[in-house]
Amino acid sequence: MIINPDYKSARDLLLALALPVDVERISLPEAAGRVLARDLTAEKSIPPFDASPYDGYAFCAADAQKASREMPVKLRILEEIPAGAVPSVSLTRGTAVKILTGAPLPAGADVVVPFERTEFTQDMVTIFQAAKSGENIVRAGEDVTAGQKLAEAGSIIDAGLAGCLASQGRANIEVFRRPVIGIISTGNEVVEAHEPLAPGKIRNSNRYTLETVLRGAGCLPRYLGLAGDRTEEICRYIKEGLISCDAVLITGGVSVGDYDMTLAAMEMAQARVVVSGVQLKPGMACAYGEKDGKLVCGLSGNPASALTNLYAVVLPAIKKLAGQRQPVPDEFSVILASEFPKKSPVTRLLRGRLNLSEGRALFILPQEQGNRILSSTIGCNAMAIIPAGSGPMAAGTLLSGFLL
Repeated sequence: MIINPDYKSARDLLLALALPVDVERISLPEAAGRVLARDLTAEKSIPPFDASPYDGYAFCAADAQKASREMPVKLRILEEIPAGAVPSVSLTRGTAVKILTGAPLPAGADVVVPFERTEFTQDMVTIFQAAKSGENIVRAGEDVTAGQKLAEAGSIIDAGLAGCLASQGRANIEVFRRPVIGIISTGNEVVEAHEPLAPGKIRNSNRYTLETVLRGAGCLPRYLGLAGDRTEEICRYIKEGLISCDAVLITGGVSVGDYDMTLAAMEMAQARVVVSGVQLKPGMACAYGEKDGKLVCGLSGNPASALTNLYAVVLPAIKKLAGQRQPVPDEFSVILASEFPKKSPVTRLLRGRLNLSEGRALFILPQEQGNRILSSTIGCNAMAIIPAGSGPMAAGTLLSGFLL
């Protein structure tokens, strides 16, 4: 067991332990936000034929190389080709077709002129400007060419990927199953949100913050229950979670007080504890382990600490569990919009909100950053990293950060 490593080392250790869940087949309408389980390689070029980008007229450019207002060129119209139709004729010199947006070009046509630049009757079209071969044509394969890799396994299916799947005729696709993540709350002082609040009690907010983050990561949270500060009861919930879930998260009881029983409960459940505590503020109190290939992660009972540790250390492993190809968020530079007056003996993660005005990534701090201050996380979409050993941070300081 490693004691108090830096948070990135703990994160990487959990990543090494996490194995993607199994694969299932779903229909395309269900695919939004799911994780692709197989590389997507185009079997067909898109579009599959040369097409018109406009309503207009298609013809051979050689017929109108010198067309002008002074010397217009008249061409005989052979047919009209609406979108979805197939040309029935091939063009010869001196002829044209009326063509609508998206319709395939007939053989012999190598240019399209929008109708508003022409004059036309039922039978004839007049061209008033010189035409160049290849103008105003959407070429076959302009969007996608057959054999092109469109997405790798582990990609999240967004609007563009869903559209590409449809264009390739993939009505049913293989995706990673949504991991089921069990949540256990602990603490004699904790009551559920719907229960009366007796003196000395607090409501269970951690359950709902964790559930919200997990759903956003493509997982299915399953609330296993509220245990008191009793090792046997916490152990029982852990064992139940290991049977019915792909990973288990526990909040509370991971410090070293007389009533902190989570670490002992993990060991009682025969989970192999690999890390106890991390060099991170907030979120220092934690315990990470595994049993039969399933992660068991204990987080602080303090709401902001639990949330910070979840985002920084545990969530990348859960995203890998979900099959995501890039589970670790990219870091980028942010500028502190206001001072942060405290020293940071260990790595500190500041929660805040990005302001991208004036071409800069300004990091806006909420008023409070305390371990128990959950309300200051409302609307936060990023974290900034203060390196260990830093003093107070002045406004304008450049830091690394990552999106939540």
